[in-house]
Amino acid sequence: MSSKSLALTSLMLAFVPLAASVQGSPLRGSPGCLADGSGYFRARIRGAMSLDLDWHNAELECAGGARPDEGGIRVSFAGPLPGPGRRLRIVFGIAKTREGENGHALPTNLTVIVEGAQRLFSTRGDDKCTVDSLRQEPLGAAYAPVRTYRVVGRGFCTEPASGITRNERIVVTRFDFAGRIAFEQTLRSPK
Repeated sequence: MSSKSLALTSLMLAFVPLAASVQGSPLRGSPGCLADGSGYFRARIRGAMSLDLDWHNAELECAGGARPDEGGIRVSFAGPLPGPGRRLRIVFGIAKTREGENGHALPTNLTVIVEGAQRLFSTRGDDKCTVDSLRQEPLGAAYAPVRTYRVVGRGFCTEPASGITRNERIVVTRFDFAGRIAFEQTLRSPK
């Protein structure tokens, strides 16, 4: 196995626990992204792929939480692509924010995975995309073992995400979303 293929496989496997660990995620049998039906993901992608995505709650898988390095939050969306067994997963690593915080002009790392086709694109840093507006709304008790939020955001990328295993690039010129994120590690103390 080449070093690029090994890196791609490792990166793809790193996202499996993210979706599987979120309580009530679609991987655990819950229909859609948000229980109230308000989840969505829209994006315009150009370059090696030309897509205008408009996914609605029922066809959308969403998950997220703290970034592994505790430097912000991670939000993941997955939805269908034309063709059997093909799905697109888009992961945002949003810096300079944390649980329950709203924000503007947040630096963002972007990873795009074409599941079933072994294609992966990444900006390899949070200096090429920006979440213009981010809002986190509590969905349950603030001091529960798992604290869940509805997360709403919009943004854009100014530079491309490069292919990891192929010499290709994409640009996500705009995106907006409403999904779910959960935090399980530590409880926040009352203010």
